[in-house]
Amino acid sequence: MPAEDDFTVTPYAVEGDVDYDRLLEQFGADALTDDQRAAFPDPVHPLVRREVFYAGRDVDAFLDAANAGETHSVVTGRGPSGPMHVGHVFPFYFAKYLQDRTGALVYVPVSDDEKYLLKDESVGAISDHARENLLDILAVGFDPERTRIVVDTADADVVYPLAVTFAKDVTQATVNATYGDPVNVGLSFYPAVQAAHLLLPQLVEGRHPTLVPVAVDQDPHVRVCRDVAAKRRYDVDKPGALLSKFLPSLDGPGKMSSSADAPGILLSDDREAVFEKVRTRAYSGGRSSVEAHRRRGGNPDVDVSYLLLYYFFEESDERVERLAREYREGSLLSGELKEIAAETVADFLEAHQERRASLGPLEAELPKFRLAEAERRNARRRAGFPDDSLAQQ
Repeated sequence: MPAEDDFTVTPYAVEGDVDYDRLLEQFGADALTDDQRAAFPDPVHPLVRREVFYAGRDVDAFLDAANAGETHSVVTGRGPSGPMHVGHVFPFYFAKYLQDRTGALVYVPVSDDEKYLLKDESVGAISDHARENLLDILAVGFDPERTRIVVDTADADVVYPLAVTFAKDVTQATVNATYGDPVNVGLSFYPAVQAAHLLLPQLVEGRHPTLVPVAVDQDPHVRVCRDVAAKRRYDVDKPGALLSKFLPSLDGPGKMSSSADAPGILLSDDREAVFEKVRTRAYSGGRSSVEAHRRRGGNPDVDVSYLLLYYFFEESDERVERLAREYREGSLLSGELKEIAAETVADFLEAHQERRASLGPLEAELPKFRLAEAERRNARRRAGFPDDSLAQQ
């Protein structure tokens, strides 16, 4: 970011008070229009209609295909660096919404290799995180006939050949300009792996519009991949992007974290843990006393309890508007708003946890979502590997 910016947004670091409009200028993305929001399947998801997903690239092509019943796909992945929190899971629930409403194909890359390169953890620890994360992803309830989950180290027979092919179109200068100086050679190569993730649906199914719903800090991966696709050496379209704001940290508006200094609400948290975190850690937009709050009202725009409801956990627009109005008027107190938010989040987590508990062992559940051998052959062939290549031996 330029020196005058007082925030940093990269795939590996988010710091400061993020100016989302200025990010669009820096990244060259476009704000979603009212017409684009209205073109999402009915009912339009709260994340779209409330402008949490606020910008994108080539969104129209995806929406046109979805509304016409033509082939279209969604790619949204997970880097298994630890337990998942609620900020990690909302893109998966959004992808399920698209799959349910439009029949979208959903591809879920799990980048265990990237997280090993980034984190001071063993391969075994990252693998354990991946197993737990996969169960949470499966608990979302995707259709196995229209969903493929790809784990980089387990699916290296398809990911690596594609990445090597795309790496030829990514220079080190591009990597440095987009990400900064990588801390190791593995991260220099990783943008090519990300390109393999984002182009995989087209390499399996044939050319079609793809949408990547991600938090805005992940947009650099999409930009590099779009540059690769633009080389036209491959029969693919540039992947589109749908960029979201960050679900707020409990410590205040910003990116939710699972680190100790800014705890997130984990998908494994029970009701008691949710209430404790929201009551004691959720930043309040209220006044310093009940009397002052009754007289002057609070600010829901910075109140984390309200933002949790607004961003994802409350379906009803009427209810979130009423809560904001009452909070500004002072008739709704901060403590009362925290109780409402904690109850709503806890209900969501209990339903998620029940679905996860109903799953069988990962070894029994995951095979239904893995690439079939014919799909692997299609991907390698469309990337230029002949049908008799050693990758298939």
